[in-house]
Amino acid sequence: MKSTMPFHGVAVPAVRRIVRDLVRAHPFANADAWQAAILSLWRNASHREERYAAVELLCIPQHLAWITPPRLPLIEELVVTGAWWDYVDAIASNGVGTMLRSHPGKTKPALRQWAKHDDIWKRRSAILAQIKFKDATDEKLLHTVIEPSIGEREFFLRKAIGWALREYSKTNPAFVIDYVQNHADRLSGLSKREALKALLRQSVVGAVP
Repeated sequence: MKSTMPFHGVAVPAVRRIVRDLVRAHPFANADAWQAAILSLWRNASHREERYAAVELLCIPQHLAWITPPRLPLIEELVVTGAWWDYVDAIASNGVGTMLRSHPGKTKPALRQWAKHDDIWKRRSAILAQIKFKDATDEKLLHTVIEPSIGEREFFLRKAIGWALREYSKTNPAFVIDYVQNHADRLSGLSKREALKALLRQSVVGAVP
């Protein structure tokens, strides 16, 4: 793990249990108090697990209704200042994904902007936002958020593209096969391998250039 922030050595499942137990024992009065707690944990963290706790607090099931478009600056701060996959992937799939499900009309334009941003972690978040959507995936949006990064050499973008396509291949293999074939000359080898991994295991698709 690349990190200048030290670890206590507490595993993520234990952090999750601690956060959920504390929230049950001491519920937040409102969304503003919840956001203030997240930011306090995040900004004042001395160890990485404290930031993991902030991410867990953001995505805790009983407060998913509070992840609304006005909270986008909160999520953006966590993504940009976190700037590593262990934070960003959970924030994208649970935080950004929750907002996209509940408020697509206001969230999609933001993700289209994030997909073109200079910050690779905002781009990765846009690509991974639908990672758990299955048959609710907006294929047009997926195509749109991948497009600005399809030719990038950055590992975390190439990996995200492949991962997003691989997960959707479990729901709509034809879409992913067509996408990879139609963009074979632009997708990196890593993105193609990741995109087709689940299908190749099932022998659903042959080799793609």
